[in-house]
Amino acid sequence: MTTDAEWMALALAEARQAGAAGEVPIGAVLVKDGRRVAGGRNAPIALHDPSAHAEINALRAAGAALGNYRLDGCELFVTLEPCAMCAGAMLHARLARVVFGAADPKTGAAGSVVDLFAQQRLNHRTEVRGGVLADECQSLLQDFFRDRRQAARETAEPLRDDALRTPPGRFAGLVDYPFEPHYLDDLPQLHGWRLHYLDEGPRDAACTCVCLHGAGEWSYLFRHLAARPGLRVLAPDLIGFGRSDKPKRESAHGLAWHRDVLRAWLARVAPEPQPVALVHSASAATLAALWVEAEPGRFASVRTAPDGAGRIAHEAWRAPFPDRGYEAGLRALGAIPEAVSGPTPAQAEILATEAMGYFAP
Repeated sequence: MTTDAEWMALALAEARQAGAAGEVPIGAVLVKDGRRVAGGRNAPIALHDPSAHAEINALRAAGAALGNYRLDGCELFVTLEPCAMCAGAMLHARLARVVFGAADPKTGAAGSVVDLFAQQRLNHRTEVRGGVLADECQSLLQDFFRDRRQAARETAEPLRDDALRTPPGRFAGLVDYPFEPHYLDDLPQLHGWRLHYLDEGPRDAACTCVCLHGAGEWSYLFRHLAARPGLRVLAPDLIGFGRSDKPKRESAHGLAWHRDVLRAWLARVAPEPQPVALVHSASAATLAALWVEAEPGRFASVRTAPDGAGRIAHEAWRAPFPDRGYEAGLRALGAIPEAVSGPTPAQAEILATEAMGYFAP
């Protein structure tokens, strides 16, 4: 690998990892003699460190790898024009060359706002080249900030004073959960709280599966079934769980109330006489039974979803609950210590095939 564009592509890979972690997506790669020495990505949020820019992290890693704080003969590739702090560090490190992607008109210190590298009175000269894969680097940043603005708008929606709403960033980057969120807050049974649900597949599908999670779980449990083509999958997050609003008081929770919310929600999103199959986790068995008893004939079939191999990854299990204040639902409904993994892709295929069989002509 020898071209600037190829090295910048690796810096972009670092930037994407930063974005997936909720950081501003900026990445860097440090090279010496045509060999990658170190990489770095933005991490000031995770490290609680205002200096943890991608370039600084790459310089630190390179210094450790080479055993020297002087990085003579090294080149650094970064997706965004360096700020004054990073430019100063590069000059102190004695870098031979700096290559960046997108210009930064607000804080860029390689020509956009100031040009530290052009200061003749400094005792080191570093060659600078900008604009390498600039469109790709800029698009990555623009997409990130667009998504963050959208998340902020969602969070800014009215929220009852006695409830909490998990920040959308907690759900970013979860494996196998690329689904568009849907919300309802105008059902009388919700008392102003906002309910989140998945709605995947064609609205006119012959089969609609409603997936019901139990205490300590959420719609992520049914991610493989939701991705299955050929049927419509509806998976609500109970109030207090997943991406739904979380009342601060344990007394707000009760199975009969959750059942009534679910009934009103289903009547809104899948009006009768549309036939529905109910798939529930083992821990949701009691709530499922209450629902079925309250609406005899509403469900063409009722199945308990098999538990897949292993457990939900810790970050997915903890995502809805940033701290104890969000956990009233867990305490009220006696949540299990860990959420089960839910149906595997193979098990989801079997469930979908069986569900569609109920509606076959």
